[in-house]
Amino acid sequence: MTASSAQKKAFVFRCHRCGEIQPPGFVTLCHFCGGMVEARYDLATAKIYEAARAMERFFDLLPISDPVHLIDLGEGQTPCLAAKNLARDWGLRGLYLKMESANPTGTTKDRMAAVVLSMFREMGVTEFVSCSTGNSSNALAYGISLVEGFMMRLFMGEEFAPRLRFAANNAGIDLRVLRDTSFTEAFNLARSEARQAGLAFEAGFFNPARREGLKLAYFEAVDQVPENVTHYFQAVSSAMGLQGSWKGAQELHALRRIPFLPKMVGVQQQSCNPMVRAWRESSAIILPHHIIPNPQGPAKAILRGDPSGSYPYVYEAVKESGGTLEDVTEEEMLKLQGELEARESIRCGWCSAAALAAVRKMVLGGALDPDSVVLVNMTD
Repeated sequence: MTASSAQKKAFVFRCHRCGEIQPPGFVTLCHFCGGMVEARYDLATAKIYEAARAMERFFDLLPISDPVHLIDLGEGQTPCLAAKNLARDWGLRGLYLKMESANPTGTTKDRMAAVVLSMFREMGVTEFVSCSTGNSSNALAYGISLVEGFMMRLFMGEEFAPRLRFAANNAGIDLRVLRDTSFTEAFNLARSEARQAGLAFEAGFFNPARREGLKLAYFEAVDQVPENVTHYFQAVSSAMGLQGSWKGAQELHALRRIPFLPKMVGVQQQSCNPMVRAWRESSAIILPHHIIPNPQGPAKAILRGDPSGSYPYVYEAVKESGGTLEDVTEEEMLKLQGELEARESIRCGWCSAAALAAVRKMVLGGALDPDSVVLVNMTD
């Protein structure tokens, strides 16, 4: 079976909370109860194809009906490196680094952009509104620079604008840089703009295509790692990547591609850790005292002080997997960056350092036993 033999397939968008199937078109929240909407596939007939590119290989597990609509941004096929020296130093059976910084814009969000734009192309969505702290908007802007026919109205706080590298001179981007505006405020303004203009609001975490695209890094790594992964680590803000990977793991397990489900570990920096605060209190929701009003920290891509919308789903996923939410200090991230370069000759940015520093912290704290096989999403 090859990717070229993939045929049109049927799938549904179903509410994670109440289970209701959604009406046709781009839906982010349930029309019946307001819950998170997920793409659901016929796993009894789903195939994994002989293809190098993840979107083709795992086409039957993506929210696109016809493979003719797939968009190639040059994303994926990133290396997954065995960090043998660190594994030995830390007393782990295996430690694998999925190097998502090798994607075109330097982050795992390129996978998200490819699936979002592919799904939009199939649905006939040509203009939409979005909001980002940088990585997602970079990836979408990069995709729009390669693919004709899309227009994105992009809202972002002035603090994050310097991180945007692919919007300048991009005819498909209408950029709105907002002064003295937090991410949450920019998000709400973008949503209002979409409603007033009658446009699709791309919706971040709640866009099912985002989560479906981000699970592809995990899918690829499962093919690359010669052992069964026991723990999956990723730096998180809304945790759409972690959420998507957990759903993807359940799909691979149902297809008998993996023998057991990994424990999911979401990592935040201690200066902006609302999810960790809530988790440590065993709270299934973000309460007012968990929110960070003016988040600061070196890992800019995960500076989200109020993840109230996404956290209940993340809490459920992490708890169901037997995983945890952890935080690390700037000092721990800096130390990890030096250790990684010295022991593995690998340089990494702040988000990757946060995720990997949490592995070391949990080893030292006794939360990871010597038989653990750890996979870390290295993206910034």
